[in-house]
Amino acid sequence: MELFKLVGVLFVVIGFILKWDTIATVVAAGIITGLVAMMNGTMTFMEIFETLGSSFISQRTATLFGLTVGIIGICERYGLKDKAVDFIKKLSKLTTGSLLSVWLIIRTLSAAFSLRLGGHVQFIRPIILPMAEGAAYVKFGEIDEKGEDEIKGAAAATENYGNFYGQNCFMGASGTLLIVSTLTAQGYEVDALQIAMASWPIAIVIMVVGIVMNFFVDRRLVARYAKKTPAAN
Repeated sequence: MELFKLVGVLFVVIGFILKWDTIATVVAAGIITGLVAMMNGTMTFMEIFETLGSSFISQRTATLFGLTVGIIGICERYGLKDKAVDFIKKLSKLTTGSLLSVWLIIRTLSAAFSLRLGGHVQFIRPIILPMAEGAAYVKFGEIDEKGEDEIKGAAAATENYGNFYGQNCFMGASGTLLIVSTLTAQGYEVDALQIAMASWPIAIVIMVVGIVMNFFVDRRLVARYAKKTPAAN
């Protein structure tokens, strides 16, 4: 009877093998597991649906990522990337590194104040990366695959640095609260304000380091393309 409780897991495995609808398979497996619990007398019929409903409500934010992927795909399909490149082409003096440095500062400060701004899917891929590539196109005319990869890496780094080091500057951030709970469990008397204040110097340092790194991105691009393209400035 104990193994019979795992029938829901078996249903999920079978559903995935037969390529059934993922959401329907998981929901059905949950209902089946609940029915097994009802047969054992540990749950009632209404408690099954109450558990499913409360779990969906508490975890509903996990579905937002899927929505943003579709929205960004539609925006790109109808020219969001092209418009970003066209906009940057009008700013002839803007370099790839300076653009990424400005975004790094914005991303770090937005994370520090818990503003939901940024994300590889929402901002880097459809907006920041095309703008950074557009700045390189304006200055050098064309860039090869190696140059594109370097710009992609630098753009992704701004998101990682800004989000990772900026978020703990906010007292209510999940990372800050996790640090407080972990240190408290180890016997250290700290609060969220102390962790947030201690995180600000690190956030400032990472902005400076990021700006320096983006400066060298520009230097490498100049060294690679300045003498190869007639469009170089």
